[in-house]
This record gives sequence, C-alpha cells and structure tokens, in this order.
Amino acid sequence: MSPDMIYFMKVNAAILFLYAFYRLFFYNDTFFRLRRTTLIGLLLVAVVYPLPDFSGWMKEINTVTEAATVYSTMLPEVIVSAGKTTAAAPDGWLLQSAFLLYLAGVAVLGIRFAVQLGSILVLSVQCKTTCINGEYVHLLNHPAGPFSFFHLIFIHLPSHTEQEVDEILTHEMTHVRQWHSLDVILSELLCTLFWVNPFVWLLKREVRQNLEYLADQTVLLSGHDRKSYQFHLLGLANQKAAANLYNSFNVLPLKNRIRMMNKKRSHQIGRTKYLLFAPLAALLLMVNNLETVARVATHPTDIQPTDSVLPELFVVGYGSADAKPAVPANDNQKKTVQKNEPKIMKDTPPREYNGEKVYEVVDKMPIYPGGEKAMLQFLAQNIKYPVKAQEAGTQGRVHVAFTVDKKGNMAQFEVVRSVDSLLDAEALRVVSLMPKWTPGSKGGKNVNVRYTLPVIFALQ
Repeated sequence: MSPDMIYFMKVNAAILFLYAFYRLFFYNDTFFRLRRTTLIGLLLVAVVYPLPDFSGWMKEINTVTEAATVYSTMLPEVIVSAGKTTAAAPDGWLLQSAFLLYLAGVAVLGIRFAVQLGSILVLSVQCKTTCINGEYVHLLNHPAGPFSFFHLIFIHLPSHTEQEVDEILTHEMTHVRQWHSLDVILSELLCTLFWVNPFVWLLKREVRQNLEYLADQTVLLSGHDRKSYQFHLLGLANQKAAANLYNSFNVLPLKNRIRMMNKKRSHQIGRTKYLLFAPLAALLLMVNNLETVARVATHPTDIQPTDSVLPELFVVGYGSADAKPAVPANDNQKKTVQKNEPKIMKDTPPREYNGEKVYEVVDKMPIYPGGEKAMLQFLAQNIKYPVKAQEAGTQGRVHVAFTVDKKGNMAQFEVVRSVDSLLDAEALRVVSLMPKWTPGSKGGKNVNVRYTLPVIFALQ
C-alpha cells in the first residue's frame, strides 16, 4: 500500500474518531468560542497527525515497547511462496476505478467551490455599496438572504426594516471581525479532499452552525430583543440564497439556533472538559507511531527503530533437492523458523552515500515501480531456496538493508541480520536485481533513503 493511501486512510479514520469525540463531550454546551477553537483543532489534527515521526523516541520507553510487542501480533503478514504471492489484494482495475471515481468527486467539488467563490466576487463587483452605521455594505439588486464573506457584507435593504438591518449588521460584523470565513474555507476544502467520508460533512455542518451560534450570541448581548430577533430569523427562512460559500444570517437549521439562544448558559466548570483535547491529540500521535515501533518490536536489536521496514517475504522449501513447487508457510513454520539463532552483522545504517546524507524517514518515501504488491511479486518470482540449505535443514529470517539514492538507484546492499551464508547470499542476490525505484524526497528535494527487507526462509 502506498504512503499516500496510508495517509488518506489514517486521516479518514481520525475524522470519524474525532467527530464522535466532539459529539460526546461538546455538542450541547454554550461555550461557542471554545467550541470553535476545538472544531478547527479537530480538523487540523486529523490532517497533520499522520505526518510527525516519533518512533525513535517512543522506542526508548519500555511501556510503549511492551504495547508495540502486543500490537505487532495483530499486524497483517504478507506471505510469498516461490513464484507466487498469496497476499490478498484487490484487482488492479478495481483499485484504479475507485481512484478515478475519487478524483472525479474531488474535481466536481473543486469546480463547485471555485464557482461559489467566483459568484461572490462577481456580486461584489456588480452590487453598489453604501455606508450604514459606519459599515460598508453591498446592496443586493433582488430579494435574497443577507450574508457575509470575509469583509464583504451583502443585504437587500428593501426587504428589511431599520431595526432588522441593525440586527443583520451586528450579526454579520461578528462574522467579519472574527474571521469566520477562514473556518468555512477550511471545512469546504477538507470536504473536497475527503468527500467519501460522511463524517467530514458532519464536522463541516458543526463548524458552520457554531459560527452562527457565535453571531447570534453577539446580537443578543448587544441588547436586541430575543423574541423579535428570532421572529426575524423565521421570516427569512424561506428566502433564496444569493450565494452558497458564505456566513449567512438565515442559515438553516433555525431550530438549533433558536434552541441555543434559549438554552441556559453552561456552568463555567464545564470549560475544563476542553482540556481533554490535548491528551487526545497526543494519543493519536502515539498510536500513529506505534505501528513503526511494532514492526521492529519482536526483534529490537535487528534494525534501527527508524528504519523503513518492508513487508516480510516468506520462502518455503521442502528440505530436499526435490523440485516440488513451493507453498505458503503455515503458523507452525512461522514459529519454528525463529529457533535459528541470528547473527547481527551491523547495528547502525550508513549515514552517507556519495557524500550526501542517507535518511531513514522522509516526507515522501521511495516507491517500487508498481507499488508494494508488484515488488513482492517480483521477489517471489525470482528468489530460490538454496538446495544445499534445504538439505542441511537451514532456515531463518534474513534482513537485507539497502539505500535508494536520490535518482532511484539501489546501492549499499548488506545483510544486517544473518542466518546462513547461503540464505544471506540468495537474499542479497534477489534484492540487488530489483529495478530502479521512484526516489524519496524531503522538503521537495530528492534524497537518499535507507530500507530494510526481511526475507524468511522456512522449511516445509
């Protein structure tokens, strides 16, 4: 699975989890400013948390290592027999069709976003402006609900009394002064990128509604009559919107807005629950890095904790020179293969290649042409279990490390975990045959990246 797909899945899982967290703790209180900060924080955490790498630091904590050891037993294994891969994977055409469908959705929503933004800009040019109570307002030419976008405020004056205009200006200036349009833009962009996730749409709705709660609260605190203001909102409920990408005075559902205006203020002690957000974000970061630690938890001295570890390749032999087809290893074989005592050849990876630094984790990791599945198929088709090793009953896990340089070429091959010279040589041979990779990059620049591939030889 490509790094981009892993990132996409992690973000979508986090959005679901964070939305449930929001609904459980913050949905019904009246701390609208705190809720705004929390909602934006939830969206940003969901997008950012998969990126930082703390696995090296976490590896030094005993409790984390113990948890990773347990977690490692739940990680899926990729089993490859000679000439055939048994890892279950969707057909290529199905994945490609799903990806094209996703891109089509992003394109449609992106065009919709651009059209909405353009319609507001066109309105701002077409409408005349006037100054009301010291604020510049764009005058709509036809009846439509009032709205604002950043510093632009749009009103159809003939549709409102002087008192209603005053309420509208108080409401919309709250959106303008508190930069509520930034929240709207962020939620719209996330919906465009992750449109397949229904929970991102629910979070977008919560962001928009909470902005209206904030503006309504300002109107009431400024001295306007509560009932008069609510009747004003009801009177605008059926007016057609002049644009969609905005902070609207009469945005639906009004039922929730009126309920919040009439709701008793939450007790101040309830603010403390917002402190839960910090440990939640920390938990997501830890869980995200737990898998990296888990990949090496069962063999903590074999490779460095920040090494890029590829899926394990199982090669099965029959313990004889008989040319029988290889078969996938079963659970007993996977346990038996551990009995061979490994020899650790090297503890630290090279730090330089051709005078330039070799990285272990970068922004965009190198990719084998065709992806991980294609790489496993290539290895399975080319690797052979040495006959002499089969006859001698030799089996075990060999770790081969190599560097993918900034041009995608492979270099610095070495065995970092040895079992037997025959098995080591075969693992090195087949890994060195791999074609040129797509290089990794850091900060937009191609760099050298270190990888480790476990190859397990098991006897039938």
